[in-house]
Amino acid sequence: MSWWWAGAVGAARKKLDDGSGNSDSSAASSKFQSVGLIVGEASAVGASLAEILPLSDTPGGPWKVHTLPSPPLRHSLEHVERDSITHIFFVDDSDSNLETLRYVLSDILPAAKRLQHVCLQTGRRHYLGLEPPFHEDLPRTDSENPCYFLEDVLFEEIHKRGDVSWSGHRPTVIFGSTGLVRSLCAYAAVCKKEGVLLRWPGNRAQWEGFSDASDADLVAEQQIWAAVDPYAKDEAFNCSNGDVFKWKHMWKVLAEQFGVDWAGYESEERRFRLKDAMEGKGEVWEEIVKENELLPTKLGEVGRWGLVDEVFNAEACCLDSMNKSKEHGFLGFRNSVYSFTYWIDKVKAAKFVP
Repeated sequence: MSWWWAGAVGAARKKLDDGSGNSDSSAASSKFQSVGLIVGEASAVGASLAEILPLSDTPGGPWKVHTLPSPPLRHSLEHVERDSITHIFFVDDSDSNLETLRYVLSDILPAAKRLQHVCLQTGRRHYLGLEPPFHEDLPRTDSENPCYFLEDVLFEEIHKRGDVSWSGHRPTVIFGSTGLVRSLCAYAAVCKKEGVLLRWPGNRAQWEGFSDASDADLVAEQQIWAAVDPYAKDEAFNCSNGDVFKWKHMWKVLAEQFGVDWAGYESEERRFRLKDAMEGKGEVWEEIVKENELLPTKLGEVGRWGLVDEVFNAEACCLDSMNKSKEHGFLGFRNSVYSFTYWIDKVKAAKFVP
Protein backbone atom coordinates (compact mmCIF):
# COMPACT_ATOMS: atom_id res chain seq x y z
CA MET A 1 0.00 0.00 0.00
CA SER A 2 1.33 3.40 -0.93
CA TRP A 3 0.24 6.42 1.06
CA TRP A 4 2.47 9.10 -0.43
CA TRP A 5 -0.44 10.80 -2.13
CA ALA A 6 -1.07 12.55 1.19
CA GLY A 7 0.97 15.68 0.52
CA ALA A 8 1.81 16.32 4.15
CA VAL A 9 3.53 12.98 4.49
CA GLY A 10 5.71 13.62 1.46
CA ALA A 11 6.54 17.05 2.84
CA ALA A 12 7.47 15.53 6.17
CA ARG A 13 9.90 13.14 4.53
CA LYS A 14 11.45 15.96 2.52
CA LYS A 15 12.15 17.85 5.73
CA LEU A 16 13.89 14.80 7.11
CA ASP A 17 15.84 14.00 3.98
CA ASP A 18 17.26 17.51 3.56
CA GLY A 19 17.94 17.86 7.28
CA SER A 20 15.60 20.82 7.82
CA GLY A 21 13.37 18.93 10.19
CA ASN A 22 16.02 17.54 12.51
CA SER A 23 19.35 18.98 13.50
CA ASP A 24 20.39 16.05 15.67
CA SER A 25 23.70 14.71 14.43
CA SER A 26 23.16 11.21 15.79
CA ALA A 27 19.93 10.98 13.76
CA ALA A 28 21.78 12.17 10.67
CA SER A 29 24.53 9.62 11.13
CA SER A 30 21.99 6.82 11.38
CA LYS A 31 20.17 8.05 8.25
CA PHE A 32 17.04 8.66 10.31
CA GLN A 33 16.57 5.02 11.20
CA SER A 34 13.79 4.88 13.79
CA VAL A 35 12.68 2.29 16.33
CA GLY A 36 8.98 2.35 17.14
CA LEU A 37 7.23 0.74 20.09
CA ILE A 38 3.54 0.05 19.45
CA VAL A 39 1.57 -0.35 22.67
CA GLY A 40 -1.72 -2.01 21.80
CA GLU A 41 -0.77 -4.30 18.94
CA ALA A 42 -4.19 -5.97 18.86
CA SER A 43 -6.10 -2.72 18.35
CA ALA A 44 -7.20 -1.62 14.89
CA VAL A 45 -4.69 1.23 14.69
CA GLY A 46 -1.98 -0.92 16.26
CA ALA A 47 -2.39 -3.46 13.45
CA SER A 48 -2.24 -0.68 10.86
CA LEU A 49 0.91 0.82 12.39
CA ALA A 50 2.56 -2.61 12.42
CA GLU A 51 1.87 -2.92 8.67
CA ILE A 52 2.73 0.63 7.60
CA LEU A 53 5.84 1.45 9.64
CA PRO A 54 8.10 -1.21 8.03
CA LEU A 55 7.27 -0.08 4.47
CA SER A 56 10.20 1.27 2.49
CA ASP A 57 8.56 4.65 1.83
CA THR A 58 7.40 5.39 5.38
CA PRO A 59 8.74 8.74 6.65
CA GLY A 60 11.51 8.51 9.23
CA GLY A 61 12.48 5.03 8.06
CA PRO A 62 13.73 2.49 7.76
CA TRP A 63 11.76 1.55 10.86
CA LYS A 64 12.29 -1.26 13.31
CA VAL A 65 9.10 -2.12 15.17
CA HIS A 66 8.45 -3.58 18.61
CA THR A 67 4.94 -4.37 19.80
CA LEU A 68 3.31 -4.83 23.18
CA PRO A 69 -0.06 -6.45 23.89
CA SER A 70 -2.94 -4.80 25.72
CA PRO A 71 -2.44 -4.84 28.61
CA PRO A 72 1.27 -5.76 28.63
CA LEU A 73 2.45 -8.54 30.89
CA ARG A 74 5.30 -7.81 33.24
CA HIS A 75 7.71 -9.74 31.05
CA SER A 76 6.50 -8.09 27.83
CA LEU A 77 9.19 -5.43 27.88
CA GLU A 78 12.03 -7.88 28.42
CA HIS A 79 12.59 -8.35 24.66
CA VAL A 80 12.65 -4.61 23.98
CA GLU A 81 15.98 -2.78 23.85
CA ARG A 82 14.83 0.31 25.67
CA ASP A 83 17.84 2.43 24.75
CA SER A 84 17.08 1.98 21.05
CA ILE A 85 13.48 3.22 21.05
CA THR A 86 12.94 6.54 19.28
CA HIS A 87 9.12 6.68 19.12
CA ILE A 88 6.25 5.30 21.18
CA PHE A 89 2.81 4.82 19.63
CA PHE A 90 0.29 4.32 22.43
CA VAL A 91 -2.91 2.98 20.83
CA ASP A 92 -4.12 0.73 23.63
CA ASP A 93 -7.93 0.79 23.73
CA SER A 94 -8.37 -1.64 26.61
CA ASP A 95 -10.12 -0.79 29.86
CA SER A 96 -6.79 -0.74 31.69
CA ASN A 97 -5.05 1.68 29.32
CA LEU A 98 -4.39 4.29 32.02
CA GLU A 99 -2.40 1.84 34.12
CA THR A 100 -0.70 0.55 30.99
CA LEU A 101 0.40 4.04 29.90
CA ARG A 102 1.86 4.84 33.30
CA TYR A 103 3.63 1.47 33.45
CA VAL A 104 5.14 1.74 29.97
CA LEU A 105 6.28 5.36 30.26
CA SER A 106 7.74 4.95 33.74
CA ASP A 107 9.69 1.93 32.50
CA ILE A 108 10.75 3.20 29.08
CA LEU A 109 11.49 6.90 29.54
CA PRO A 110 14.41 6.63 32.00
CA ALA A 111 16.22 4.12 29.78
CA ALA A 112 15.27 5.24 26.27
CA LYS A 113 17.98 7.83 25.69
CA ARG A 114 17.13 8.08 21.97
CA LEU A 115 13.42 8.62 22.56
CA GLN A 116 12.13 11.57 20.56
CA HIS A 117 8.34 11.43 20.51
CA VAL A 118 5.27 9.82 22.06
CA CYS A 119 1.97 9.54 20.15
CA LEU A 120 -1.03 9.17 22.46
CA GLN A 121 -4.34 8.01 21.01
CA THR A 122 -7.41 8.84 23.08
CA GLY A 123 -10.54 9.55 21.07
CA ARG A 124 -13.64 11.64 20.65
CA ARG A 125 -14.63 10.89 24.24
CA HIS A 126 -12.29 13.76 25.02
CA TYR A 127 -15.23 16.01 24.08
CA LEU A 128 -17.89 14.45 26.31
CA GLY A 129 -20.20 17.13 27.61
CA LEU A 130 -19.27 19.64 24.90
CA GLU A 131 -21.26 20.83 21.90
CA PRO A 132 -20.25 19.72 18.38
CA PRO A 133 -18.67 20.30 15.98
CA PHE A 134 -15.63 19.44 18.08
CA HIS A 135 -12.32 21.21 17.64
CA GLU A 136 -9.11 20.66 19.57
CA ASP A 137 -9.06 24.02 21.34
CA LEU A 138 -12.30 23.43 23.24
CA PRO A 139 -11.71 23.69 27.01
CA ARG A 140 -11.87 20.72 29.31
CA THR A 141 -15.05 20.21 31.30
CA ASP A 142 -15.21 19.55 35.04
CA SER A 143 -16.00 15.87 34.47
CA GLU A 144 -13.63 13.03 35.30
CA ASN A 145 -12.89 12.21 31.69
CA PRO A 146 -10.59 9.19 31.14
CA CYS A 147 -9.01 10.99 28.18
CA TYR A 148 -7.90 13.81 30.48
CA PHE A 149 -6.27 11.29 32.81
CA LEU A 150 -4.31 9.74 29.93
CA GLU A 151 -3.05 13.13 28.78
CA ASP A 152 -2.10 14.13 32.33
CA VAL A 153 -0.06 10.94 32.80
CA LEU A 154 1.70 11.59 29.49
CA PHE A 155 2.51 15.20 30.40
CA GLU A 156 3.71 14.18 33.85
CA GLU A 157 6.07 11.51 32.57
CA ILE A 158 7.59 13.37 29.60
CA HIS A 159 8.06 16.48 31.75
CA LYS A 160 10.59 14.47 33.73
CA ARG A 161 12.70 14.18 30.58
CA GLY A 162 12.14 17.57 28.99
CA ASP A 163 13.55 16.49 25.62
CA VAL A 164 10.65 14.35 24.36
CA SER A 165 7.80 15.73 22.24
CA TRP A 166 4.25 14.42 22.12
CA SER A 167 1.15 14.41 19.95
CA GLY A 168 -2.44 13.56 20.80
CA HIS A 169 -4.78 11.81 18.38
CA ARG A 170 -8.56 11.80 18.73
CA PRO A 171 -10.25 9.49 16.23
CA THR A 172 -13.96 8.81 16.27
CA VAL A 173 -15.47 5.38 15.52
CA ILE A 174 -12.65 3.44 13.90
CA PHE A 175 -13.10 1.39 10.74
CA GLY A 176 -10.40 -1.26 10.96
CA SER A 177 -9.69 -4.96 11.27
CA THR A 178 -11.12 -5.16 14.80
CA GLY A 179 -13.86 -3.44 16.75
CA LEU A 180 -16.98 -2.15 15.01
CA VAL A 181 -16.40 -3.52 11.51
CA ARG A 182 -15.46 -7.02 12.61
CA SER A 183 -18.41 -7.09 15.02
CA LEU A 184 -20.85 -6.11 12.28
CA CYS A 185 -19.35 -8.72 9.98
CA ALA A 186 -19.90 -11.43 12.59
CA TYR A 187 -23.49 -10.26 13.16
CA ALA A 188 -24.19 -10.32 9.42
CA ALA A 189 -22.68 -13.80 9.12
CA VAL A 190 -24.94 -15.11 11.89
CA CYS A 191 -28.00 -13.55 10.20
CA LYS A 192 -26.99 -15.19 6.91
CA LYS A 193 -26.55 -18.56 8.58
CA GLU A 194 -29.92 -18.39 10.31
CA GLY A 195 -31.75 -16.98 7.28
CA VAL A 196 -33.03 -13.93 9.13
CA LEU A 197 -33.03 -10.22 8.38
CA LEU A 198 -30.02 -8.09 9.20
CA ARG A 199 -31.92 -5.77 11.55
CA TRP A 200 -30.70 -2.36 12.66
CA PRO A 201 -29.74 -2.61 16.36
CA GLY A 202 -29.89 1.08 17.19
CA ASN A 203 -31.96 4.22 17.53
CA ARG A 204 -33.47 6.57 15.00
CA ALA A 205 -30.94 9.35 15.59
CA GLN A 206 -28.02 7.20 14.46
CA TRP A 207 -30.00 5.65 11.59
CA GLU A 208 -31.05 8.92 10.01
CA GLY A 209 -28.45 11.40 11.26
CA PHE A 210 -25.01 12.22 9.91
CA SER A 211 -22.08 10.15 11.16
CA ASP A 212 -18.36 10.07 10.49
CA ALA A 213 -15.60 7.53 10.98
CA SER A 214 -11.83 7.16 11.22
CA ASP A 215 -10.06 4.71 8.93
CA ALA A 216 -7.46 2.81 10.98
CA ASP A 217 -4.78 3.31 8.31
CA LEU A 218 -5.54 7.03 8.22
CA VAL A 219 -5.12 7.31 11.99
CA ALA A 220 -1.81 5.44 11.73
CA GLU A 221 -0.66 7.76 8.93
CA GLN A 222 -1.49 10.82 11.00
CA GLN A 223 0.46 9.44 13.94
CA ILE A 224 3.51 8.73 11.79
CA TRP A 225 3.27 12.22 10.31
CA ALA A 226 3.10 13.73 13.79
CA ALA A 227 6.04 11.61 14.93
CA VAL A 228 8.39 12.95 12.24
CA ASP A 229 7.11 16.41 11.28
CA PRO A 230 8.36 19.26 13.51
CA TYR A 231 5.19 21.26 12.83
CA ALA A 232 3.08 18.62 14.54
CA LYS A 233 4.97 18.46 17.81
CA ASP A 234 3.23 19.03 21.15
CA GLU A 235 -0.23 19.30 19.62
CA ALA A 236 -3.49 17.35 19.74
CA PHE A 237 -5.35 16.50 16.54
CA ASN A 238 -8.76 15.18 15.60
CA CYS A 239 -8.63 12.39 13.06
CA SER A 240 -11.68 11.53 10.97
CA ASN A 241 -12.02 10.60 7.32
CA GLY A 242 -13.12 14.06 6.27
CA ASP A 243 -16.58 13.13 5.00
CA VAL A 244 -19.94 12.20 6.49
CA PHE A 245 -22.41 9.38 5.85
CA LYS A 246 -25.68 7.97 7.14
CA TRP A 247 -25.95 4.49 8.60
CA LYS A 248 -29.24 4.04 6.71
CA HIS A 249 -27.10 3.98 3.56
CA MET A 250 -24.15 2.06 5.01
CA TRP A 251 -26.43 -0.70 6.34
CA LYS A 252 -27.35 -1.67 2.78
CA VAL A 253 -23.64 -1.87 1.95
CA LEU A 254 -23.06 -4.29 4.85
CA ALA A 255 -25.99 -6.46 3.79
CA GLU A 256 -24.77 -6.65 0.21
CA GLN A 257 -21.30 -7.71 1.34
CA PHE A 258 -22.81 -10.78 3.01
CA GLY A 259 -25.74 -11.47 0.70
CA VAL A 260 -28.36 -11.04 3.38
CA ASP A 261 -31.68 -9.21 3.41
CA TRP A 262 -31.90 -6.26 5.76
CA ALA A 263 -34.29 -4.11 7.75
CA GLY A 264 -33.70 -0.56 8.90
CA TYR A 265 -34.95 1.37 11.89
CA GLU A 266 -38.42 0.10 12.76
CA SER A 267 -39.60 1.77 15.96
CA GLU A 268 -38.53 2.42 19.53
CA GLU A 269 -40.69 -0.49 20.64
CA ARG A 270 -38.79 -2.88 18.36
CA ARG A 271 -35.34 -1.48 19.11
CA PHE A 272 -32.94 -4.08 20.51
CA ARG A 273 -29.39 -4.35 21.78
CA LEU A 274 -26.94 -6.41 19.76
CA LYS A 275 -25.42 -7.77 22.96
CA ASP A 276 -28.78 -9.34 23.80
CA ALA A 277 -29.38 -10.58 20.26
CA MET A 278 -26.04 -12.40 20.12
CA GLU A 279 -26.55 -14.09 23.46
CA GLY A 280 -26.64 -17.85 22.97
CA LYS A 281 -25.32 -17.76 19.39
CA GLY A 282 -22.08 -19.55 20.27
CA GLU A 283 -23.09 -22.86 18.70
CA VAL A 284 -24.25 -21.12 15.54
CA TRP A 285 -20.87 -19.45 15.30
CA GLU A 286 -19.07 -22.76 15.79
CA GLU A 287 -20.97 -24.13 12.80
CA ILE A 288 -20.06 -21.07 10.72
CA VAL A 289 -16.39 -21.46 11.61
CA LYS A 290 -16.38 -25.16 10.76
CA GLU A 291 -18.32 -24.87 7.51
CA ASN A 292 -16.19 -22.02 6.18
CA GLU A 293 -12.83 -23.18 7.59
CA LEU A 294 -12.35 -19.94 9.49
CA LEU A 295 -9.91 -19.19 12.25
CA PRO A 296 -10.91 -21.18 15.35
CA THR A 297 -12.51 -18.38 17.35
CA LYS A 298 -15.32 -18.00 19.84
CA LEU A 299 -18.06 -15.53 18.95
CA GLY A 300 -17.17 -13.34 21.92
CA GLU A 301 -13.61 -13.07 20.64
CA VAL A 302 -14.71 -11.73 17.27
CA GLY A 303 -17.44 -9.31 18.24
CA ARG A 304 -17.55 -6.36 20.64
CA TRP A 305 -21.30 -6.07 21.02
CA GLY A 306 -21.16 -3.42 23.73
CA LEU A 307 -19.19 -1.15 21.40
CA VAL A 308 -21.77 -1.53 18.63
CA ASP A 309 -24.61 -0.82 21.06
CA GLU A 310 -22.83 2.27 22.34
CA VAL A 311 -22.26 3.68 18.87
CA PHE A 312 -25.69 2.87 17.44
CA ASN A 313 -27.64 4.10 20.46
CA ALA A 314 -25.96 7.44 21.06
CA GLU A 315 -28.62 10.08 21.51
CA ALA A 316 -27.01 12.70 19.28
CA CYS A 317 -24.88 12.79 16.16
CA CYS A 318 -21.43 14.24 16.81
CA LEU A 319 -19.01 15.52 14.18
CA ASP A 320 -15.57 17.05 14.50
CA SER A 321 -13.39 19.47 12.56
CA MET A 322 -10.21 18.45 10.73
CA ASN A 323 -9.13 22.05 10.13
CA LYS A 324 -6.29 22.05 12.67
CA SER A 325 -4.77 18.88 11.27
CA LYS A 326 -4.90 20.27 7.72
CA GLU A 327 -3.56 23.66 8.80
CA HIS A 328 -0.55 21.91 10.36
CA GLY A 329 0.08 20.00 7.13
CA PHE A 330 -1.67 16.63 7.29
CA LEU A 331 -3.89 16.32 4.22
CA GLY A 332 -4.89 12.66 4.43
CA PHE A 333 -8.52 11.62 4.01
CA ARG A 334 -10.69 8.61 3.19
CA ASN A 335 -13.97 7.91 1.45
CA SER A 336 -15.90 6.29 4.32
CA VAL A 337 -17.94 3.96 2.11
CA TYR A 338 -14.78 2.66 0.44
CA SER A 339 -13.11 2.43 3.84
CA PHE A 340 -16.00 0.38 5.22
CA THR A 341 -15.94 -2.13 2.36
CA TYR A 342 -12.12 -2.26 2.41
CA TRP A 343 -12.07 -3.36 6.03
CA ILE A 344 -14.89 -5.84 5.50
CA ASP A 345 -12.74 -7.42 2.78
CA LYS A 346 -9.73 -7.43 5.12
CA VAL A 347 -11.71 -9.16 7.88
CA LYS A 348 -12.86 -11.77 5.37
CA ALA A 349 -9.37 -12.27 3.99
CA ALA A 350 -8.04 -12.83 7.49
CA LYS A 351 -10.57 -15.69 7.83
CA PHE A 352 -12.41 -14.19 10.77
CA VAL A 353 -15.73 -14.25 8.90
CA PRO A 354 -16.95 -16.02 5.75
